[in-house]
Amino acid sequence: MLLTAAMLSRIESYFAPQETALSLRARRQEVIASNIANADTPQYKARDFDFRTAYEAAVSGKPADALKATDARHLQPKTQVDPLSPELLYRNPYQASIDGNTVEMDTEMREFADNAIRYQAAITFMQRRIEGLRGAMQNQ
Repeated sequence: MLLTAAMLSRIESYFAPQETALSLRARRQEVIASNIANADTPQYKARDFDFRTAYEAAVSGKPADALKATDARHLQPKTQVDPLSPELLYRNPYQASIDGNTVEMDTEMREFADNAIRYQAAITFMQRRIEGLRGAMQNQ
């Protein structure tokens, strides 16, 4: 069976949401691992991003809404969405540290484990999609 360009495009769009989720989960794991690695660094500020917001922006491909500008020198949000580079935010600590470090190991370890489980679930969903597509193609 010969695959046409239209069929390849449909297959690519079929897997795109799972690919985006996997990329964002991997990026978030890196960010949290960086927080854990810098738990003893004075003045280090823990970072993270909102997965849901980043995923929706990446899947929709829409840039953030333009801000009202009353002067030409006012900055606007980026016009392109890069799913591998979501906007990193600072995490608010429950209890401030004397040295200015905002990493709380309990929070980081919980988020790391949660993200790892969700990453594994995304891989499982991707494998099932591949198996389903393979089965559909073999039956023809």
